Amino acid sequence: MTQDPLVIFTPSGKRGRFPVGTPVLTAARQLGVDLDSVCGGRGICSKCQVAPSYGDFPKHGVTVHEGALSDWNAVEDRYDRVRGLKPGRRLGCQATVQGDIVIDVPPESQVHRQVVRKAASTKPITMDPATRLVMVEVQEPDMHEPSGDFERLAKALKEQWQIEGVTAPLSVLQKLQPALRKGHWQVSVALHQPAGQDGMRVLDIWPGLHEGGLYGLAIDLGSTTIAAHLCDLGDGRVLASSGLMNPQIRFGEDLMSRVSYAMMNPGGDAEMTRAVREAMATLAAEIAAEGGIDPALIFEVVVVCNPVMHHLLLGIDPVELGQAPFALATSGSVTLPAAELELTSIAPTAQAYLLPCIAGHVGADAAAVALAEEPDRAEDLTLIVDVGTNAEILLGDTKGVLACSSPTGPAFEGAQISAGQRAAPGAIERVEIDPETKEPRFKVIGCDLWSTDPGFAEATRDTGVTGICGSGIIEAVAEMRMAGLLDPSGLIGGPEATGSSRCEAQGRTFAYLLHDATSAGGPRILVTQGDIRAIQLAKSALYAGARLLMDQRGVDKVDRVILAGAFGAHISPKHAMVLGMIPDAPLDKVTSAGNAAGHGARIALCNRAARSRIEQTVRKIHKVETAVEPRFQEHFVNANAIPHATDPFPELAKVAALPQIHFGASSGGGDGTGRRRRRRG
Repeated sequence: MTQDPLVIFTPSGKRGRFPVGTPVLTAARQLGVDLDSVCGGRGICSKCQVAPSYGDFPKHGVTVHEGALSDWNAVEDRYDRVRGLKPGRRLGCQATVQGDIVIDVPPESQVHRQVVRKAASTKPITMDPATRLVMVEVQEPDMHEPSGDFERLAKALKEQWQIEGVTAPLSVLQKLQPALRKGHWQVSVALHQPAGQDGMRVLDIWPGLHEGGLYGLAIDLGSTTIAAHLCDLGDGRVLASSGLMNPQIRFGEDLMSRVSYAMMNPGGDAEMTRAVREAMATLAAEIAAEGGIDPALIFEVVVVCNPVMHHLLLGIDPVELGQAPFALATSGSVTLPAAELELTSIAPTAQAYLLPCIAGHVGADAAAVALAEEPDRAEDLTLIVDVGTNAEILLGDTKGVLACSSPTGPAFEGAQISAGQRAAPGAIERVEIDPETKEPRFKVIGCDLWSTDPGFAEATRDTGVTGICGSGIIEAVAEMRMAGLLDPSGLIGGPEATGSSRCEAQGRTFAYLLHDATSAGGPRILVTQGDIRAIQLAKSALYAGARLLMDQRGVDKVDRVILAGAFGAHISPKHAMVLGMIPDAPLDKVTSAGNAAGHGARIALCNRAARSRIEQTVRKIHKVETAVEPRFQEHFVNANAIPHATDPFPELAKVAALPQIHFGASSGGGDGTGRRRRRRG
């Protein structure tokens, strides 16, 4: 019997089979996908725009052929003529399903826009930007001493500012003479000096005193999220912070899936490059509007990212990063005109700088974390974990720094979780479970009240309770372990074993009911055995990477643990340790650094000397490759237990009592023969 076509929506990952002819908007609504529409599907509002993708998608197990959606129709044609559709976009209310299809829902089409929780750090930065503004008075032309206006500008810069070796692009030369005469021979110039170089380049020129300012962007280009800070290059102030989902998610949620897409689809790498560049250009325009500035005054961009994102942004095929020896096209820093990255929404002469990569799987984002946290200057042995789809881990002190990456996958971002979602208003982000009653309470993004507080229902009326994000699922699993709903192996107990009717049977396993809003037309949010498994796999990879670095250093404990990244900033140290995400340490020695990679990008944007420093530092960091280290698998298997099968956690025992329970076949964790099932992926 022929199956109905499979429809997969990204970034949510929700999927289902629908009869041929089903409108995309209808499929989205039936799956609970966050796709906007206010005109009732008449093709008027354009809120339901989607981006279909074609080719092989090993991650999703489908191949999408041309013709998987219905042909462009008259309604779409009319809308495109009148208001315009971006290339590759379709209206979800008009396009119908004809075959297996992967459909990306762009941020502007989502009702609940993601909350990008990578806020700017408040740590002070010493200002010494590579791009700065100076004002000079230029000598008027003299028939008896013939010289060009630019040569006299260069002479004035040397005499008044001790700046030598000035060059200028044609676009500046074209503006030079009108600016000099309008400013009565006084002009302001924007100058850029790359790190380690003597000469300066004029990026723009204005008559008289330019009071509009110069601005720069510090961009943390992550696998899942692109976050940016708009900074004043005069004083370092952050005028705005914003972000959006990385549209490459539709090609694969993890990095190796994207490498596979490039391998299996001719031109796939160029397709992903185009998607991320368009997203960055859009983000630049949006953040300029949010900050209330002219985007043409953004003259510099600093980008930090992992190696795969680094190559795709630069338009380099990442295929070599998918196989040993994981060779980078270049590991050094990259300085180039931003126009080469198609950042067309900012100053046409703007410059871009990408921090150096440490190794094939440890990228410029890890270098930025090292720049921000400076483990090489710490007296304490410090473990820094930048938690994300691909975790970057640093361990070091003044004696040296080790680094590795660990493929945690997207579970920490809320993906691969049954009720999981990105961080958006209405998503559960905090969870507590009473160990006596087994009853939960929670907080959602956008509301300060707990679910048991008076007024919670009214306060969340607009957003509802829509799902659970990464920090929420981490706390839920840890709380289940502390409440005796989950045993050390990760099995959820049944109602008889746990004493809670919230533990519901799901086939041969159980799930814990966290929230039921079906009476009001909302969702039932459960933590399933599959969710537990996804979190176990992610946290095991994280812990195994940390332990591998500790082995290399010859230590069994660390002095300090720093959790970095948007996720690290929103999970409590206690819950992280209950799960066994990180090695045992005193809780007061486990701190959050927030978006350390983003802060490192801001340092590099605002301080030219910092670029030279990090370029020297990364050459001294010793890279440990988890893919070829035999002990990684051993650590990974032992870390599957919660918190761990073999490593002691004495510090954790001081703050959290974990029940010594075991759920066997009678609790739904067995195979019907009295033996406990073991599924080790």
